[in-house]
Amino acid sequence: MSLPPILAIETSCDDTAAAVWADGRLASSVVAGQRIHEQFGGVVPEHASRAHERLIVPTIQAALDEAALTIADLGAVAVTVGPGLAGSLLVGLSAAKGIAVGAGIPLIGVNHLEGHVYSVMIEAPRPPLPFLCLTVSGGHTLLTLVKEGFVHEELGRTRDDAAGEAFDKVAKLLGLPYPGGPPIDRLAAEGDPAFLDLPSPRLGPKGRRGNALFDLSFSGIKTAVRYWIADLGDETDAVLDAHRADVAASFQQTVVDALVTGVRQAVEETGVQAVAVVGGVSANRGLRAAMTEAGQADGFEVFIPDPAHSVDNAAMIAVTAATKWAAGEVSDLSIGATPSLAL
Repeated sequence: MSLPPILAIETSCDDTAAAVWADGRLASSVVAGQRIHEQFGGVVPEHASRAHERLIVPTIQAALDEAALTIADLGAVAVTVGPGLAGSLLVGLSAAKGIAVGAGIPLIGVNHLEGHVYSVMIEAPRPPLPFLCLTVSGGHTLLTLVKEGFVHEELGRTRDDAAGEAFDKVAKLLGLPYPGGPPIDRLAAEGDPAFLDLPSPRLGPKGRRGNALFDLSFSGIKTAVRYWIADLGDETDAVLDAHRADVAASFQQTVVDALVTGVRQAVEETGVQAVAVVGGVSANRGLRAAMTEAGQADGFEVFIPDPAHSVDNAAMIAVTAATKWAAGEVSDLSIGATPSLAL
């Protein structure tokens, strides 16, 4: 049975997004970015929440217009409840609750990480259940076994910085713009990945968390790049100008190798032959190519969303909400924002 249209709202960080899921497909998706953060080299929470306040209504209206619907046509409204920035989450949650009460429709709270996991279900081809999901974004890096009925088993996660955060910080060290992922990816294609011998983020299957298959620590690789630059002294500018692409390539290759190695081990340990790679860093060309090559070599199938659905967006919240609603899961209006919500 087809569900009535669902409006989804995503405001967990610095993108104001709205989307509509109708008739089993994505009917619209609108993302309003916030360029104000570029001058600071990272997201400033207060600026983010104020920008969401300005953008939330026109973004929702644009998503409805693109889907040729009105609020009266909606069957439910979904919203990200966490994890994320507290002030940003509250803007989206307040808007969703207002629509739910005003229109008399159900409210569906969605975990942002859950949204990334199910972003691979927005468009075909879709992975069969169960599947392994590597989530790599600016705020999160984890490997999850996704089973029937919204059951998720965590196999490992980063114990400090996320992969995307490491990209941003290394990019800043190299004098590259924010966000750091795209410029490092572009430069890496021109550099020598063997230029620097950097420490692997991978901790192995028997780290301090016991039996975790995929625990990572990105703080060491970021610090190694910083120390290498500091040791250049008076030659810093000249050496960086000559080898910026080589450093980017070395950093990216080390990160990609750690991620791919963890996934290959998880496939071997679990026997699951479908792997999804989601989150903003999944748009990285080096990671996409390396994971695809690993799948071809080891016999597992790789599923990666369109880059537009890899970064923060409301389409992933919409498809997740549709799956939850079909299973009879809705939220009480008392639900609050949970900045540190885990998967």
